[in-house]
Amino acid sequence: MSESTSQTVTVDDHGFQHECGVCGVFGHSEAANLTYLGLYALQHRGQEAAGVTSCDGTLFHTHRGMGRVADVFGPDDIGRLQGGHAIGHVRYSTSGASVERNAQPLVIDYQHGGLAMAHNGNLVNARHLRQHLEHQGSIFQTEMDTEVIIHLVARAPGGTVEDRLANALREVKGAYTLVALTESRLVGARDPLGFRPLVLGIIDGAYVLASETCALDLIGADFVRDIEPGEMVVVTNDGVASYYPFEAHSRRMCVFEYMYFARPDSTLDGINVYQARKAIGRELAKEHPVPADVVVPVPDSGVAAAMGYAEESGLPMELGLIRNHYVGRTFIEPRQAIRHFGVKVKLNAVTSVLEGRRVILVDDSIVRGTTSAKIVGMVKAAGAKEVHMRISAPPTIGPCHYGIDTPDRDQLIAANNTQEQIRASLGAESLAYLSLDGLYRGMGGRGPGYCDACFSDDYPVAPEEGTPQMSLLREEAG
Repeated sequence: MSESTSQTVTVDDHGFQHECGVCGVFGHSEAANLTYLGLYALQHRGQEAAGVTSCDGTLFHTHRGMGRVADVFGPDDIGRLQGGHAIGHVRYSTSGASVERNAQPLVIDYQHGGLAMAHNGNLVNARHLRQHLEHQGSIFQTEMDTEVIIHLVARAPGGTVEDRLANALREVKGAYTLVALTESRLVGARDPLGFRPLVLGIIDGAYVLASETCALDLIGADFVRDIEPGEMVVVTNDGVASYYPFEAHSRRMCVFEYMYFARPDSTLDGINVYQARKAIGRELAKEHPVPADVVVPVPDSGVAAAMGYAEESGLPMELGLIRNHYVGRTFIEPRQAIRHFGVKVKLNAVTSVLEGRRVILVDDSIVRGTTSAKIVGMVKAAGAKEVHMRISAPPTIGPCHYGIDTPDRDQLIAANNTQEQIRASLGAESLAYLSLDGLYRGMGGRGPGYCDACFSDDYPVAPEEGTPQMSLLREEAG
């Protein structure tokens, strides 16, 4: 085998990437520490940067940095975040480069006092709003949608921060879940279509806002309820007040939150993610059975669906692929070329499970297809007699404009190829996707409403002309 030049490569083990996660605590002596722990639970939603801002009633204290929560915070950092109120953020960049100046929360001083904000989502008219604000003299320090909202708040009329925030948010279009902190209140808001989740909890009389219930579980907070689409909640020393300042719309929660992004132990809008994924797997087995010996999930996102598929089909499920969980984003490839290097860093085949067997390989999606082809090749190299690919989602034919980092349409394999062409490119004996109806059967029905634009091309909020697609994914290696 010939030598190749040693190089640093970036490995993407999926076509989709997580968005961001937010957390906030009001009225607790350990607000910053609880917020930091909440971010630990939300780490799956973003690994590029993390930050916490606290307030002691007068002063704001902020610590932010690049990397995962454990890399950014130490005991001394938490100790400096004084006060009974705090908000935090974990980031995966969907707008703006992955640099420290784009880490959140953002903190400003303006004529009404201090304001800190953390945001999960994507505004489809952010580019237009930013240009308009710049023409009026606004100066931006970051590339984030969050700063657009903050500029709008600073200029908005209103006697309270919630009035100004509501007026600002009436100007934006797209997906947002955000938490904001002033000297005297914590504010949470969810866009009128409810693309991204937000929940309310309580611990020791203090209120908690978080992207998912798993954050409440870690800190020992009791779940109170989901924040509704189009709702704004304001937490003060007097308790929680709820407002609905936006025009009502039909709920359109992102269906991929249930299929891939949210943690399996979270419950979103009354639906447990783990149970939904298992039920989706059962529907996949009903729609696309095939004679086989074993069901093997592509870890980690395919595990629950594979369990459901195995239960429905009566086949055993085994871990024929083992994932290395301690992997960063980039690797230095050895000078001696290694076949499928990028995938092998993250996954390894278990020959004793796969050799001589007909394998049903279950994954949650095929996006570009290059990684899936390498996984099929790895399973066959381990001795599998047949590989049947089963996908617990419909074909991905469109990009997301609402806070999920996805490839452009011309890079989506299902948007540009027939199912038979995709099967051939993967090297599998068969390939089948779950239908959209099957997906919703697994989730208990189509109501109360979901965004499935990446499968259906039905975009509930059209991006404005000239809005760039979030194509920040690095090229797959190997």
